Amino acid sequence: MLEDLADKFERASKIYAEANGLERDPDWFLLKLQEEMGELTQAWNRVTGRGRAKGRSAEDMSRDLADETADLLGHILLFAHNNRLDLEAAIERKWLFRP
Repeated sequence: MLEDLADKFERASKIYAEANGLERDPDWFLLKLQEEMGELTQAWNRVTGRGRAKGRSAEDMSRDLADETADLLGHILLFAHNNRLDLEAAIERKWLFRP
């Protein structure tokens, strides 16, 4: 399940990187994960009134929060994929259920 999703993110990320001349070296995967966490934090701050709304409606800000969460999920899966981590086994060990 997660591996299939990771493969889809991998294909999309590879196309994006090639189109924009980006090198996805091992550091890139962790740095992008950190960047996306920052963007999710900014979206959260706007939704909770801790950041400037920048003219965005509540609906727009909620959509931004979902979009940034999706970006973070994608980059977590890309990081795991690039480092050959078995997230399904880790979830079973740490969370005590099968994904």
